[in-house]
Amino acid sequence: MAPVGGTAVQDHVALAEIELCGELIIAASAAQERLSLESIDEVLKVAEERDPSGG
Repeated sequence: MAPVGGTAVQDHVALAEIELCGELIIAASAAQERLSLESIDEVLKVAEERDPSGG
């Protein structure tokens, strides 16, 4: 049970991670097939390019 009196602590990093997980869940549920790495990057708004050799 949460303490009473306005002592709630917000972990902004955790909240952002939860939001991103939610976005992935929504995208995965709407997809006909498994999400590709590129689709996941698009959902997460990742701008970096992946190394095609996998390294």
